Amino acid sequence: MTEPTTGTPQRDPESVSRFVEHFAAQLVEAGVPRMPARVFAALLASDTGALTSAELGDQLRISPAAVSGAVRYLAQVHLVSREREPGSRRERYRVHSDQWYEALTSRETIIKRWEEALREGVTSLGEDTPAGRRLAQTLEFFEFVERDVAEMMERWRVYRENKYGH
Repeated sequence: MTEPTTGTPQRDPESVSRFVEHFAAQLVEAGVPRMPARVFAALLASDTGALTSAELGDQLRISPAAVSGAVRYLAQVHLVSREREPGSRRERYRVHSDQWYEALTSRETIIKRWEEALREGVTSLGEDTPAGRRLAQTLEFFEFVERDVAEMMERWRVYRENKYGH
């Protein structure tokens, strides 16, 4: 079904709401807090990929404080960005088409810090102790994952560029 004057596809708000709540539930199951999951799903489901706090509050039937807290969390994990509406003081919150890429690559810094802490732990506890061996194995796991994720992200970048031109 399309809008008569614009030719823009018109969507059933109830269907959109069902998608948002279903996808948010999947994110919650994976460990994302409930409000950020709902806000993220709503942004993904919007045609522009950007909504104001008021639009998010209306769509999700949540308070401005709930929107603010959710957006703060999502910005910290690099899933959304804030931008000013042109000619306004209002902020819009945007999800980007490469949000998963950005979120995963931003984890590299965190993993590097974990690796350094684990190296110190192995040295402190002694690599021949049960705890030291456990930390060394954990360190090796993170190093393994880091190598594979870096290679995978490079393959994705090439694939995305070839398929979508960006």
